[in-house]
Amino acid sequence: MAITAGMVKELREMTGAGMMDCKKALTETNGDMDEAVEFLRKNGQAKAEKKAGRIAAEGVVKAIVKDDKVAAIVEVNSETDFVAKNEEFQKFVDAVVNQAANTDAADIDAFLAEAWAEDTTKTVKDALVAEVAVIGENLNIRRFEKIVTDGCVVSYIHGGGRIGVLVEADTDVVNDEIRTCLKNVAMQIAAMYPKYVSRSEVSQEYMDHEKEILLAQAKLENPEKPENIIEKMIIGRLNKELKEVCLLDQVYVQDSDLTVAKYVEKVGKENNANLAVKKFVRFETGEGLEKKQEDFAAEVAAQMGQ
Repeated sequence: MAITAGMVKELREMTGAGMMDCKKALTETNGDMDEAVEFLRKNGQAKAEKKAGRIAAEGVVKAIVKDDKVAAIVEVNSETDFVAKNEEFQKFVDAVVNQAANTDAADIDAFLAEAWAEDTTKTVKDALVAEVAVIGENLNIRRFEKIVTDGCVVSYIHGGGRIGVLVEADTDVVNDEIRTCLKNVAMQIAAMYPKYVSRSEVSQEYMDHEKEILLAQAKLENPEKPENIIEKMIIGRLNKELKEVCLLDQVYVQDSDLTVAKYVEKVGKENNANLAVKKFVRFETGEGLEKKQEDFAAEVAAQMGQ
């Protein structure tokens, strides 16, 4: 299969690996993008968290919380940062997040098809199309999530809407100290990008896959070491990785003597509360999306001799 400059560009943006390393990976895997990512990871040339792709699209994330019990978060994209900061666009996103807080839709297609709260003769999709006409730039309601809880839910918005987080907790006490604790946890999530609340959420499939990657890396780095030593190395590395991807295992950024789990436990005891983080949602504007980079594509083509 012919390996094109565009394929190399896409793989480089997915993995952060070098240009020629990406070309080699694609050649070795006959152009299969997923296998090429695995090839780079096994050779220590890519990081797993890069797979989601480069953050490139513009827009904003907004969240709303009602009475500690109902919350919604949305991502609405625009073509330019200029429009993302526009007052008309911001007003539209406010309406979208309010719509999300009241929706019963299970997915984005159902959400777009429901009646628009501000004008029930329109659907949400119709309102979006009308907003495109007003603003004169392509817009997209990309995703939303709604949380309804018996405990407490808080929101945190970072960087003027670049990152948004919802945190839901089971708790029999809701007061300012509990809200502050959960807000601090939300800030942790925004900064440290965990994938799971706790290790109990990590699938065996994920564990087996990561072990395979770590085994390939360890053998490459230590070809002379016996299997039993490599096995211990893998266990150590996997535990280290789990401490990074599981929220409760992470070192709490505001007090490095505590993990997030210990911090939450401490606040719970201080408030006589049975407090436990149940769920989080983290949206980052443009995550996995990409703008055209024509100059970079030309640079790739030139270096590949195309």
